[in-house]
Amino acid sequence: MRVKNDSLEFRLKMALQQPNWEEALNTILQGKHPADIALSLDQMLPKEAQLVFSALDTERAAEVLDELPPILSRFLTDNSLPSRVAEMLDLLPMDDAAEIISEASPAQQGKLLAELDSRSPEDAADVRELLAYGEETAGRLMTDKFLRITAQLTVDEAFAAVRHADSEVETLNDLFVVESANGEDERLIGILSLRDLVCAKPSQTISEVMTTDLVTVRVDTDQQDAARILSKYDFLALPVLDIRGYLAGIITVDDIIDVLIEEFTEDYLKLVGTDAEEMARRSPLQVAKLRLPWLMATMLIELMAGVVISRFDWVLREVILLASFMPVISAISGNVGLQAAAIIIRGLDTGHVSLDNLGKAVRKEVLTALLMACACGLILGTIGAVWSRHIPFGFVIGGAMTVSMLTASLMGTIIPIMSKRLGFDPAATAGPFETAFQDVIGFAVFLWLASLLLPWLK
Repeated sequence: MRVKNDSLEFRLKMALQQPNWEEALNTILQGKHPADIALSLDQMLPKEAQLVFSALDTERAAEVLDELPPILSRFLTDNSLPSRVAEMLDLLPMDDAAEIISEASPAQQGKLLAELDSRSPEDAADVRELLAYGEETAGRLMTDKFLRITAQLTVDEAFAAVRHADSEVETLNDLFVVESANGEDERLIGILSLRDLVCAKPSQTISEVMTTDLVTVRVDTDQQDAARILSKYDFLALPVLDIRGYLAGIITVDDIIDVLIEEFTEDYLKLVGTDAEEMARRSPLQVAKLRLPWLMATMLIELMAGVVISRFDWVLREVILLASFMPVISAISGNVGLQAAAIIIRGLDTGHVSLDNLGKAVRKEVLTALLMACACGLILGTIGAVWSRHIPFGFVIGGAMTVSMLTASLMGTIIPIMSKRLGFDPAATAGPFETAFQDVIGFAVFLWLASLLLPWLK
């Protein structure tokens, strides 16, 4: 029986095979959300995605381009006419346009900026200003399209300003109260939420109802730190100040969500030993140089496990069944350590785990691991006792499983935090080191217990 595939990706691929493929694509894509289209394009071959992308009208194409992952965005912008891409960028908020241009190849970046210059010099200047800030900083994420008001306005006048706000303003949830510093720069003196504005009396002035307890970041603040601050205070927008302390822009919550997803995905991929973006942008030699040092360190530590096993090889010769349980203990413990490392790395990214609360994080993870280790040790020990028909054998297996899992959990918790303190990337170091140390200690305890109880294991 043939299974019917109704996925958007499948339907788009089928449409590309038809003689009138452009018309077929337009029919399928009618009414589809840009995010759904972007997801389907990401699952297709690059050349197929390019054909679908070329069939979209400029406005839809701009929305789809804004939703694409960096690798596919780079491919499509590099293989599209600069004039068409610039037309799309002109429809997007300038922070999104700057992000798309930054993901293009260096040669294409120059062409896109030149095209944007010819279409809208003011927008091109805004994009260049954003690109001047470092990658993964608050300055790169911010936008200057927000509603500014003065403290002297009444609530009624502020409502009028909201009603007549420019369509390019990114958010009206918060109004930013400013005063002129030197005729050009603006000093942020307060923030007023739309909720507070609605609840205020029409005759009150903004200075009476605005919040002056301000939380801000600088343009050079790391984007992860900005994300933590916005998450901590549950803001919908975060003001960004330049190095002189004047208001430069704001970061909206939708951009922060993208940052958190991107950072967690990147850290998870590094944790398991790969990074799709690095693989795409770097040569095989560069990727090997990036990953090989940590693997070499892991190999050296694992050799210690080999030394441990060689010291107790006489135990394995006496009770060969012990060797059957070693892969099980290693695999289960390794997964526990990777889980712990992933949780800690995510906590470091979101700010829920820090160097200041190291003890609390370690205690919580060790107690969790203790419960899981006791359960797994009891089960595996019972299986070992039944299999060997010797209760001491089950004791050795269960004890080794418990200790190995506790070690893996402890290493998976401590190594990312210590790596962060020493200035290394926690995602790159946690996986290899956790697995290696867990093998060394787990096998050592396993074979040591077996040597002590050897007379009862035969």
